[in-house]
Amino acid sequence: MFNLEICIDSLQSAIIAQEAGADRVELCADLLEGGITPSYGMIKLVRKSIKIDLAVMIRPRGGDFCYSDQEFSLMKEDILLAKDLGANCLVFGILTPNGHVDIERTSQLVELTKPLQVTFHRAFDLTRDPFQALEDIITCGADRILTSGQQQTAILGKEIIKDLVIKARQRISIMAGSGVNPDNKVELLNHCGVKELHLTAKKYVDGDMKYRPNKISMSSSELTSEYERTCTDYHIIHNMRI
Repeated sequence: MFNLEICIDSLQSAIIAQEAGADRVELCADLLEGGITPSYGMIKLVRKSIKIDLAVMIRPRGGDFCYSDQEFSLMKEDILLAKDLGANCLVFGILTPNGHVDIERTSQLVELTKPLQVTFHRAFDLTRDPFQALEDIITCGADRILTSGQQQTAILGKEIIKDLVIKARQRISIMAGSGVNPDNKVELLNHCGVKELHLTAKKYVDGDMKYRPNKISMSSSELTSEYERTCTDYHIIHNMRI
């Protein structure tokens, strides 16, 4: 058995993920930006609507993972809020300008998060040395690292993920993410030795707007249409469990 975490950005997706067999959802806003902190209302309603574990992204903006003092203060306030709203786990990652784990700030956030779990997210994949970063994150007291093995996808990074699992020596959980799907789950589980997998399991769905002027675009996202949106795909999650 393995733990299955689904990254979501809507109430509808949270409910679908639970029904399809997820163990935990990671709630974000704006997945097309890589995920940022969701709103108060979103956290509150998702927590009321599902019984499985709820991880909440703590990321004040898109872009890199080197934050100003003001952004760091915002992260601390969001951690307290998410705790009050019933999160089971908080997800964050802070790096130094030189590409190392910001041990001081990360340790402060881990301490503030207690007794909840902490996942250090894929900021890990932008560090200079994954094995030094592993030790630094363990020192900070986090419970889990989400990683693609410093490659674009977890399959491409499977050798580093395997080495991370070995070097972690069960001191921290290594969760494989990025490009995870039903076709490669067995290889990741067996080759890498991970016990947790993370994926968005998303599909694109057409919006309900009937009137669709095509002169204006509101975003520069990967969506092929201004009127598309993403949603969790029940069948992808279900097939991860087969």
